[in-house]
Amino acid sequence: MKIYQVDAFTDKPFKGNPAAVCILESEPPVKWMQDVANEMNLAETAFLVPKDNGYKLRWFTPESEIDLCGHATLASAHILWEKGYLGKEEEAVFDTKSGMLTARYNEGWIELNFPATPEEKADVPPELIEALAVNPVYTGKSVFDYIIEVESEEVVKSIKPDFTKLMRVQMRGVIVTAQSSRYDFISRFFAPEVGIFEDPVTGSAHCCLGPYWRKKLGKDKFIAYQASKRGGMLKVQVSGERVLISGKAVTVIEGVLSNT
Repeated sequence: MKIYQVDAFTDKPFKGNPAAVCILESEPPVKWMQDVANEMNLAETAFLVPKDNGYKLRWFTPESEIDLCGHATLASAHILWEKGYLGKEEEAVFDTKSGMLTARYNEGWIELNFPATPEEKADVPPELIEALAVNPVYTGKSVFDYIIEVESEEVVKSIKPDFTKLMRVQMRGVIVTAQSSRYDFISRFFAPEVGIFEDPVTGSAHCCLGPYWRKKLGKDKFIAYQASKRGGMLKVQVSGERVLISGKAVTVIEGVLSNT
């Protein structure tokens, strides 16, 4: 069984967000997939099983299976094209827990077609604000995550969360965002409950960020940057109830996985 490590949302090795991609002939037990994800110890490991109309795709953190992951989907599409499983003119079609997702190759960029997950204004637990030590401009919640806008990109970059407090908040994760001078907006994403203290670049968070900044800025297309230590740039386009998220990817490791 082939397994690859891909840096997603970057065109340079050792930047962006690393994901493992495992291509299988048939679907293995869930425990085995969870064990592999724990062994890889990356934010996400993607498992692909061929189907008549594409691939079944599942995502696992080192701790649990999740419903939606952008960077591991981008990494999966990248491997399918790079290793010849699909021609670059072919669309990658994925059957997932979040429905049918697609990706297409577009002049060196991989464009993901994801469902929008818009936020609604909501109060957040006081311990979440205490853990981040910020003064929010806005707080809301999507189907997956809390979202907090702060006053400046400098605040986003300077956050040093108290993860002990953050782990007490029941959530998948929290998005912290602000408008940017160089990009349309920047963000960071923290998800300790699912085993990811800070995710380097989070495609699925932009399913919420795109609709949020469309309301704020009155436009549909954005250049975004996730300001983690590794960092990564994304193109984001809101199209009705879908969000098109584009990025690049680089394969850094290729190996053979033992099925023992």
